[in-house]
Amino acid sequence: MTATEMRRSKRFYFTVVAVVVLIPLALFVRTFLPAPLPMPQPYAGPVPSANPPKELAVFAVVTGVNHRDAAFGYRGGSLFERREFAMAATLVRHPKGDLLIDTGFGRGIDRQFRTMPLLFRTITFYSLWQPAVDQLNAAGYDPKSLHAILLTHSHWDHVSGLPDFPGIPVWVTEREREFIRKSGIMDFCKLFAGIRYEEYGFEGGPYLGFPASHDVYGDGSIVVVPASGHTPGSVIVFVTLANGTRYAFVGDLVYQLEGITLREERSWFVRRSGADEDAEGNRENMLRVIALKERLPELIIVPAHDMRGFDKLPKLSAVVQPSVARAAGQGQPSSHR
Repeated sequence: MTATEMRRSKRFYFTVVAVVVLIPLALFVRTFLPAPLPMPQPYAGPVPSANPPKELAVFAVVTGVNHRDAAFGYRGGSLFERREFAMAATLVRHPKGDLLIDTGFGRGIDRQFRTMPLLFRTITFYSLWQPAVDQLNAAGYDPKSLHAILLTHSHWDHVSGLPDFPGIPVWVTEREREFIRKSGIMDFCKLFAGIRYEEYGFEGGPYLGFPASHDVYGDGSIVVVPASGHTPGSVIVFVTLANGTRYAFVGDLVYQLEGITLREERSWFVRRSGADEDAEGNRENMLRVIALKERLPELIIVPAHDMRGFDKLPKLSAVVQPSVARAAGQGQPSSHR
């Protein structure tokens, strides 16, 4: 082979390497770069009135963390910025019945986690702090006093604690119940026996830009809206306190607040790794929340894995007691079955 032929062979080799390796790598890296969604028009519809009881209160129940980085949370996030993703529940106290939004990590998380796919276990590192049931007990709250557990969706880090609350109804949408029956790879529910699921529907009209709603107690204080995308039956839970403070517990619509403030979705890699069942549906609901936040800047958005959202909630204390009406057996919402 002549020197000229050798040079041509090397050029051909490097060209093949560039096409086969470097170009796909560059395209992959590009999916982590910022790509803001278009800014929607602010929500222009009505803001429904609410008559929350003065006793209504919310409390953060952070059960542990998942050790991640900002790049895992949203496009444009840094691979070198460590983020502690909250694994949490929220206690909502209402005179007609106290609710727990999600459960975070439960007592059995280590055993449960060993059933997850090998690749996921290889790249996932978590720390269990204290399960929700133990935090409630330590605060002087009897977990048996809960009226129900309201799931934003049924992925592993939201349902791990369900077995710690035997006999407590678990409220899910019809679509999420079907999703649980199919038992996807990110689901612990297939491991659990005796969970008392109760389905609810969206009999109410549009609410803050969402096409339907479910007013849990009929007073506008706790309103659930469908937000399919991350899972088929994902929901957002709006809670309005007597002083006018309004929360939006958005589940995994976004992992971090930058999903709303910077309008950044999760990266293609994270979405394709099982984060979103329907990326387009999730995007549509992101835009609804972004538009709502433009209209109501005081709205406190609480993504299920953003510590900054839970930092804005009161913490459990030893003075927490079950709501009076729940202890008396009142407050069964008629649309739950």
